[in-house]
Amino acid sequence: MIRKIIQIEEEKCNGCGACADACHEGAIGMVDGKAKLLRDDYCDGLGDCLPTCPTGAITFVEREAAAYDEAAVQENLRKREGREIREHVHAGGCPGSMIRQMNQAEQPERESWVPPVSTSRLRNWPVQIKLAPVNAPYFDGAKLLIAADCTAYAYAAFHETFMKGKVTLVGCPKLDSVDYSEKLTRILAENDIQSVTVLRMEVPCCGGLEMAAKQALQASGKFIPWQVVTISIDGTILE
Repeated sequence: MIRKIIQIEEEKCNGCGACADACHEGAIGMVDGKAKLLRDDYCDGLGDCLPTCPTGAITFVEREAAAYDEAAVQENLRKREGREIREHVHAGGCPGSMIRQMNQAEQPERESWVPPVSTSRLRNWPVQIKLAPVNAPYFDGAKLLIAADCTAYAYAAFHETFMKGKVTLVGCPKLDSVDYSEKLTRILAENDIQSVTVLRMEVPCCGGLEMAAKQALQASGKFIPWQVVTISIDGTILE
């Protein structure tokens, strides 16, 4: 049938992943760092993804395409949800994904001439957004840090400045082909989160992480204090 459907110009795509986050049908995925229309019958033709694209890479076209299949979309979303690891405490689970909660001991005061010993401020495991269980006990009453992967490498005092006293989740919208907003919405809605700090890099692709967090805050139905902090490539705080 001839119908309206999206078209993505690969050469214009900067790989930010914002369109994939905005597509609630799972029609758009990130493949080799570029947005792709995965299946015609997953696209409803409503264009929620269009206004999120910062480069104008997405347009509507009229062409021969399979009809929108809501049943197929729901089945795909169920499969995708099933692939996410929610609980890691059962026998046979991946040891690297098992839930852990760390209470980092404070370092004793030292004489001024003694070199300081760096202390990890990580309080939870796993830290990847995709792997963190929605109802992990460490979310109860937590101050949540949602950080882009690269921020920990760019900003030298990452642990002391941003992680200390917070539960940390990290991700990269350019490399992960999942909709962070759905998972984050559930975490915010189903737990007593006290505050949210979004830590991103100045690069455009980090906009997908910021957008997913904002969408989750809105969809959670809660009023949660939040802020966005941007780190430059050379490791300084921009805002």
